[in-house]
Amino acid sequence: MNEQNEITEDHADTPEKNLAETSHGTAAVPKLFKRFGRELAMQFLFQCDVAGMDDFAESLENFWTQAELSGEFPDAKTYRKARAYAEKIIAGVCEHEADIDQIISDASSHWEISRMPVVDRNIIRVAVFELHYCPDIPALVSINEAIEIAKDYSSDKSGIFINGLLNAVKDKLPPHSKIPAGKKAAGSLEEEEN
Repeated sequence: MNEQNEITEDHADTPEKNLAETSHGTAAVPKLFKRFGRELAMQFLFQCDVAGMDDFAESLENFWTQAELSGEFPDAKTYRKARAYAEKIIAGVCEHEADIDQIISDASSHWEISRMPVVDRNIIRVAVFELHYCPDIPALVSINEAIEIAKDYSSDKSGIFINGLLNAVKDKLPPHSKIPAGKKAAGSLEEEEN
């Protein structure tokens, strides 16, 4: 339990939470805006991967309409913050997709990115974006969140695969590229929204 508290401390100062039942029907767990944001980003990226993007802006707006009407959010503030974080991830992954996919390919010696399950590929893309482009989020938080999202959206074995791949990505990060857990970067998303 202590390890879980350390790993999710990027959520510690956000009181918004939602008690949502996991896909396995187990007890409810708190969901915070960054987790929602990661899940929303993964879902939109999955949708783009499967259906393509004829009109990105229209697809994204339709996605947000469906998300808002889903009833998954306990209140408007949680939805706004989750959406803002998801939009940051989506924009970042789209902008750096070629680099992110190369990083994934380099870390995955036995799997071509095109052969990875679509859900796993997009969970990994979200985490790699955070690892490389969000220095205020501790690496272990990004990895743990990816594993937890995989438990809800993918197969039982996906968490092991994702953990191994993301740890390989983390091990190749330049020293001091991440701010230690418990410290915030100036201008971080939480700072801007509080």
